[in-house]
Amino acid sequence: MANKPIVEDLSPAFKEHFSNLSTYTNDILFKEVWLDEQLDSKTRSIVTLSILAALGNSEQMTFHLETARNNGVSKKELTSLCTHLAFYIGWPQTMLLVDKILVTD
Repeated sequence: MANKPIVEDLSPAFKEHFSNLSTYTNDILFKEVWLDEQLDSKTRSIVTLSILAALGNSEQMTFHLETARNNGVSKKELTSLCTHLAFYIGWPQTMLLVDKILVTD
């Protein structure tokens, strides 16, 4: 099964002022990396959410939760992921993800 492309709606201002970063985001990260079939899209989404939680990066979580759902990650899997993460990255980091999951439901 082919991986699903990610579409990031980058603002015109971002594209204008950060053209290289815009190109790298869309053409390399979301096309080459996310479409590489060595990992499926669902696995990439779970890994990405885990890393965002571990780093405490809640800014990107909403976008990646939507992407995860589009990639077939169920609410039950997200719940199990949070339980698993709590033991490895700690409760405070995990609760950032839990809060985003609750808000986006």
